[in-house]
Formats: sequence, structure tokens, C-alpha cells
Amino acid sequence: MRPKHGVDPHALAIVRLGVDVPYEQAWALQRQVHGRRVAGELTDTVLMLEHAPVYTAGRRTAAHERPADGTPVIDVDRGGRVTWHGPGQLVAYPIVAVGDVTTYVCRVEEAMIQICADFGVSARRVPGRAGVWAVGDAALGLPDRLLGAVGIRVARGVTMHGFALNCANDPRWFSRIVPCGIPDVGVSTLSAETGRRIVVEEVLPIAEKRLAEALGLRAFDLHEEDLLRGHQGPGPGGEDLPRGR
Repeated sequence: MRPKHGVDPHALAIVRLGVDVPYEQAWALQRQVHGRRVAGELTDTVLMLEHAPVYTAGRRTAAHERPADGTPVIDVDRGGRVTWHGPGQLVAYPIVAVGDVTTYVCRVEEAMIQICADFGVSARRVPGRAGVWAVGDAALGLPDRLLGAVGIRVARGVTMHGFALNCANDPRWFSRIVPCGIPDVGVSTLSAETGRRIVVEEVLPIAEKRLAEALGLRAFDLHEEDLLRGHQGPGPGGEDLPRGR
């Protein structure tokens, strides 16, 4: 079944959930919003947050990619493999109606590439790998470095899960796993690549703008309590609500 359109099919509600958000809490909210988006009760929506530290494993995760020390991992219904989320990493969960899934993933990756560029970091796609990468130099013994990962699920024409962009998180969290199932690569952050601390709060407004552009939508702010009350779109007459908090 194709999803119905909300009040404004060209709008993207930006919902900031804050920091230290438990993974299970955000996952439950995703499922709730997904159902309402499919039913046409909400417009396209993206949840933006920082998680409390957590490892999650997508459907394609192999046993050897999980932490060898028994660290707990939450198995989820997205594509992709095992990854980490936590403080200093921007996580975005777009819950949007899509047609072609491959095109959608490319647009999400393009949004991350543009975000990186806005902070002076050159990132690109690598054939055969999901996400966006700072390219290494074999002559210098420098591996490719993962900056942003993508893992999604599409059900009834609407997406769940999304992308994670490393801003100021500690890459050592990834040392317990095979990040995204790709061995012999590094993990980096915007902070490490630029030599200055770039926190999620600084990246958020840029990420919101670039994601909306990549999806061809017009962003407006929506508070979590309004989302749960069933607010459907921008303000009266279709104008954007103020972006300030």
C-alpha cells in the first residue's frame, strides 16, 4: 500500500529529540511515526538526536562482526550490519515516503557529503560500500576513513532508520566491532579531520538544511510534543514555522 500524503507533501518536519536518547525509545517513536505517515496523518518527518552509547546490528550482520567481549548489541530491522551510536554523533531518522530506494539512499549520502563540505571536509562515496568516506592514501599507510553510515528500512513505501554522521565522538567505540561489516578501514570524525572540535549542536542546522535540499522538501521545526499530538504540517497558509528554538 502506498502512503497517503499529509497536509503538505513538500514539507519535512524537523524534530529534535536531544541527547542521550535511549535507542529503544527512539525506535519505538520511529515505529509510531512510521505508521502515522503511512496512514497520511503526518507529513514527512525526520528525528534528529544523539543516542546514549549503543551497538546495533542490522539484518546482514555476521557473528564475527559483533563485539568479541560480549558487549550487548541490539538487533534491529534495518539493512546493513553492526555499528555504534552515541554522544558526539549526529543520528537522523527520516520517516519519508519514497519511490526508488536506491535514489533515496544516494540522496541521503549526498546530504552527508554536502554537510562535510560545509565544514571543509572532503568526503565521497566508495564503490561497493555504503556511507561516506574520507579517502585514504595507501602510500602513506592511511586507510579510508568512515565518516557517515547509512542503514534503512522501507515498509509500505515509507522509510525508517537513516544515517549517522561522526562529529566529535570517540572512534575507539568502533574498535570492538567490524564497522558496517567492512574490515581494514578506519573511522574518523569531522573534528579529527579538521583539527577542531565540531559538536553535534553546531552541525544540526546544516544537516537539517542539507537533508531537506537533498530530498527536495521544505523544512520546518516541529516540537516532539506537537508530533505526538498529531500536528501535520507547517503553519497556517503553508508558511514555514520559525527555525529557532
